Amino acid sequence: MAFELTDSNFKQEVLEKKGIALVDFWAEWCGPCKMIGPVVEELAKEYDGKALIAKVDVDENAELTQRYGVRNIPTILILKDGEVVDKHVGFATKEALAQKIEAQLETA
Repeated sequence: MAFELTDSNFKQEVLEKKGIALVDFWAEWCGPCKMIGPVVEELAKEYDGKALIAKVDVDENAELTQRYGVRNIPTILILKDGEVVDKHVGFATKEALAQKIEAQLETA
């Protein structure tokens, strides 16, 4: 299952750790978010131990949503060692997101 990030644990779980993180900014009421949800869950299983695959509920975490300028959801951020290195807005296939993760793992 994808890790649940919040305003209070984001710094500790993402910014202060080395490695790759895929962060899905989503909301319960968002149709495209519901479509990409299973994709994110599959990636969480496949990249367990290699990359952090996590979700941020925009309705419950306004600070993170504002900090990263999320205006449309779903928004997927790829972070490497705490820095945003890639961003995707809208639905994406599992393959497309896996390619983004792999590209960062190769340069890690």
